Amino acid sequence: MVDVAGQPNFVPYITAWSSERYVHPAVVAHPRGGIAFPDESLYDRDGDGVLWARMNSAPNIGRPDFGRVHPGRQRRAMRGLLCQVCGGPAGRTDGGVLWLLKDDRGDWPGWPEGMAATHPPVCAPCAARAARLCPHLRGAAVAVRVGDCRTRGVYGSLHRPGGFAAELTVAADDPRARWVLAAQMVRVLRECSVLDLAVAA
Repeated sequence: MVDVAGQPNFVPYITAWSSERYVHPAVVAHPRGGIAFPDESLYDRDGDGVLWARMNSAPNIGRPDFGRVHPGRQRRAMRGLLCQVCGGPAGRTDGGVLWLLKDDRGDWPGWPEGMAATHPPVCAPCAARAARLCPHLRGAAVAVRVGDCRTRGVYGSLHRPGGFAAELTVAADDPRARWVLAAQMVRVLRECSVLDLAVAA
């Protein structure tokens, strides 16, 4: 959807904008192993000690880049269980927190139980709207109530002495986490109940 000025008016909170770019300080070896920034601040690491990529914050300036996620807003939404679309509180009942997922029930028995999610949860009004408007989800979305959605790790770039190695998802207690420049927080979805979208709303 676009507004009268031609700007999209349905832009998820976690989406990066064309005005937002990664800030690339040098990645150096940490004295106790792993990687570091020479000018690190407290915000550069999460509670597990993982180093996070830096991106300037300038939402709603320029054009939305739907293929990119802003690491700071994704991290905030995941940590606070905020809606990935509007940034407000995610839908929550006694049955758990609301997630909107692409329907991949054929991927494994019991899907999405045990799924490592990089997209934050949603609130009920945004779930219905996103299911209609998001090309990735249109016609193939399911609502899921998640009773246990603990943070388990990060998705990011694995570095090795001498340079970048690969992108991967890694658990916070994996020794490789010290070598990852994180871009997205990961929660593992357990105690899942798949719902009809109309029921979730």
